[in-house]
Amino acid sequence: MPAFSDEVTIAKPKEEVFTFAANMDHSTDVMPNVVKIEKLTEGPVGVGTQYRETREIRGKEASSVIKVVEYKPNEKYSVESSLEGLKTVYHYTFTESGGETKIRFECEINASTLKMKLVKPVFKRIMKKEDGDHLQYMKKAIEQPNN
Repeated sequence: MPAFSDEVTIAKPKEEVFTFAANMDHSTDVMPNVVKIEKLTEGPVGVGTQYRETREIRGKEASSVIKVVEYKPNEKYSVESSLEGLKTVYHYTFTESGGETKIRFECEINASTLKMKLVKPVFKRIMKKEDGDHLQYMKKAIEQPNN
């Protein structure tokens, strides 16, 4: 069961939506707390591609490494990050109907240490507040006339 989820329908074809969504350079456009994204690996995006994401949290910058763990072009992709026993995986799936694309997003949070199991509910609330509606920002960015 996901920690939280969302879905949105975008008035664009699936290939265009997937290309935008899977391009992590757009993170600063669709996640307000992300201030910088840097690709750490060479080559095209696929399983194993890594990025360093920097967010501003309560006035301070914090960075984490994000790794692509699943990648099926125009169908789905998943990215994960880990921090001191807390692993977060964001799953995205794409379906098209009538020239529109539905994105389904699910956040999975797994705690492997006692400390993280205890603070997991707090992290869940914070993450949902920060990223729970990022698909709405994505929809707005993709549907802009210049995209």
